[in-house]
Amino acid sequence: MTTFAIAALVLIMMPGPDQVLITRNALVGGTAGGLLTMLGGVLGLAVHASAAALGLSALLLTSATAFTAVKIVGAAYLLWLAIQALRSAARSLREPSSPTATADAGNASAAAASTRRSAYLRQGFLSNALNPKVALFFVTFLPQFLSTGSGSPRAEALLLSAIFAGLYLLWFGLYVAAVERLGRWLRRPRVRARIEQVTGVFLLTVAVRLATATAAH
Repeated sequence: MTTFAIAALVLIMMPGPDQVLITRNALVGGTAGGLLTMLGGVLGLAVHASAAALGLSALLLTSATAFTAVKIVGAAYLLWLAIQALRSAARSLREPSSPTATADAGNASAAAASTRRSAYLRQGFLSNALNPKVALFFVTFLPQFLSTGSGSPRAEALLLSAIFAGLYLLWFGLYVAAVERLGRWLRRPRVRARIEQVTGVFLLTVAVRLATATAAH
């Protein structure tokens, strides 16, 4: 368990789509935006973890048609997120920096908060649930840590998945707190615009890589 926990934490801490998306939404929606994106992400992981334990992920990865369908939908969704981030970067660069404009932006953000909450949760969930590479992770990485003499490998796989989810929540919970502490500087229009641009380019790159990925046989 200890070896698995260390390996899982290292993988979680590596920069990837989750970190980029959580950073972006934490800057846009504050702590709530980051935590809701994180919660959606872990729910997306739960879908693949459960599917792997039931053997459905293996079926997905060995079916060229199913794999292609999921990866196309996932790539299209990441592409849409990339476009949204790049458009947001352009808006940030056009934002005036006067105190009145900042207050008006804050009021507008407060008025739209309830609508954005569901969007943050949905973005985190779909970015993982529609990514067949996450399914590949649970099918190939998790079994390496299963006990050879385990009486119930499915139960053990679910336990390891729960540990992974717990570490995911711990790491990104601390990460969102760190982003919030730096929020005043990170939310400056030009700084935020650069982060949005990096987010857009990164998600665009991931979308292209996902679209050109092949199923493992």
